Amino acid sequence: MEASQISTSYCGPAPLPDDLLGRWNFDPALIAAMVLAGLSFAFLRRNATQRESAGFVLGMVTLIVIFISPLCALTVSLFSARVVHHALLVAIAAPLLAMALPRLQRNLASLAFPLLALHTVIFWLWHAPDFYAVALADTAVYWLMQISLLGSAVLLWAAVLGAPAGSAIAVLLGATAQMGFLGALLVFASQPLYLPHFLTTQPFGFDPLVDQQLAGLVMWVPASLPYLAIALVRLLGWLRQPRVQPS
Repeated sequence: MEASQISTSYCGPAPLPDDLLGRWNFDPALIAAMVLAGLSFAFLRRNATQRESAGFVLGMVTLIVIFISPLCALTVSLFSARVVHHALLVAIAAPLLAMALPRLQRNLASLAFPLLALHTVIFWLWHAPDFYAVALADTAVYWLMQISLLGSAVLLWAAVLGAPAGSAIAVLLGATAQMGFLGALLVFASQPLYLPHFLTTQPFGFDPLVDQQLAGLVMWVPASLPYLAIALVRLLGWLRQPRVQPS
């Protein structure tokens, strides 16, 4: 059975290498939602700073890569591509969008630790094999997965950006640890766990277990780098603050 006949999901049937570059997703509802988001930001945040506007634009560009480019189709074939997709969603798009929302940062600064717990539960839930399989088979559940991952990540990053340095660093290290632990579980699993990819990886030169191990490595290392980078920035800023000398 060909890979293109195996799986259908929001991003369409599993692609073959030869047709991947032509598999752009021009879903009118998705494009309309992105345009509406852009217009809403332009109207509601007319006084946004250059940094905030840049964060929003770059965040939206990342979402275009995730949902409109051929990466969307590739995630149907390869679990490793799906993990890249999720890493871009929660570790790149989310902090950029959170950067554009200073009021949210102030309002959530005291909730960084509860939001880390919430995001961790959501992240692990959607990477549980059974829930993952349902999400790929049903468009409504697929979008529930995407919106809950992105939404919880935006809230977490907003809290981190608004929180004091010590709390922000602890939360970022916690986020890195939970993602790295899940990645390690995938790397060292003795068998493939994600049924939707059992018959879709071979055209790309992977067997399902190797694809899963590659996904774990992506989650373990590259996906953790944005969290560690911001933690380092916050730490350096903290260390550079003038210390009050005792009288």
